[in-house]
Amino acid sequence: MTTYPYAGFWRRFVAYTIDGFIIFVVFLILMIVAGIAYFAGAVSNDSQILIDELNHPERLGPMGMVILSSYTFLFMAYFTFFHGLNGRTPGKKLLVLQVVHTDGSPISFGTAFLRSVGYLVSSLLFTIPLGYIWAAFDKKKQAWHDKIAGTVVIIREPRGNSDGISIPDAGQPTQEPVPLSGRSGNTGQTETNRPGTPLGEDAEGMDGQKIP
Repeated sequence: MTTYPYAGFWRRFVAYTIDGFIIFVVFLILMIVAGIAYFAGAVSNDSQILIDELNHPERLGPMGMVILSSYTFLFMAYFTFFHGLNGRTPGKKLLVLQVVHTDGSPISFGTAFLRSVGYLVSSLLFTIPLGYIWAAFDKKKQAWHDKIAGTVVIIREPRGNSDGISIPDAGQPTQEPVPLSGRSGNTGQTETNRPGTPLGEDAEGMDGQKIP
């Protein structure tokens, strides 16, 4: 049985920043490819349509919604896949973090998806990250999306004296207690009988002192 401590706010923030950068780079590449394809198609068909679109910015509103929706989809797919796979995104792996259920068991893809939806709640739809900040003050370091999905983030480094979750080690055999020699002041330990000395009686040493 090993105890893993809850991950603090700043450590989680660094991991999230790394993941956010990866998502941004992937999204930027996809947008560049899509943009090149769009402009190439518009120019080859009718360049006047493209000029009209640029001269009327209000027509670009639907395109903005498509871009935002695409980013949200990529964002949720990223965290759902990696958290459902093993509870660890690339950012969490670098920071030695893992998402698990509150009882220490691994999460499923369903829980990972629910947690990804919870990100939208924690960020108030990418406006104010109040739900993320909540983790800095919560006893178990849970953000709003953790509470929604019933998860916690742990540091995958055992620390016996920290508050956290105790998780049984895989394949660890159960050890039977080994009787120890009785000593003064050690309560709860089994006293071992020395050869030739009856239990409950004190023996005398060479100098006449009693040996407990």
